[in-house]
Amino acid sequence: MTRLVGKGTSNFSNPKLKRMKKALTTIIALLGFTLVMQAQTKPVLTAVIKTPTALCQSCKDRIETYLKRYDGVLEINVNFRKGETKVKYVTDRTDIEQIKTAIANCGYDADDVPAAEDAYARLPKSCKKFEEGGGHPKPKLPPPPAQQ
Repeated sequence: MTRLVGKGTSNFSNPKLKRMKKALTTIIALLGFTLVMQAQTKPVLTAVIKTPTALCQSCKDRIETYLKRYDGVLEINVNFRKGETKVKYVTDRTDIEQIKTAIANCGYDADDVPAAEDAYARLPKSCKKFEEGGGHPKPKLPPPPAQQ
């Protein structure tokens, strides 16, 4: 058996080699961690829900506070001037129908889901519909079509 004997110490005690080995191990660990984190990214959707009965700042605050409690809802933005609510949510935890139902349970119409009667009855008078003596302005009617 032939043994190679070199001058000095073996390669395993070389400080330069130890630093390179440590750096390579760190790079591989970071790469693996990044891949695992990307694999766990959940699909996020943004939905626009028509909320025509939410017409003031109080309505906006009420809907946003109510929806923040739901698991999977990331962002809520109620635009009461346009009568719409934008909701960003994680699809693994909730869906659009649950969000619409939550808005209806808060007392407001949400697209095709009407407001829950008991929740609507608990709204302050200023947030109720004009037809029922509420403080919201009467909805504007679209202009009539032009006749030729």
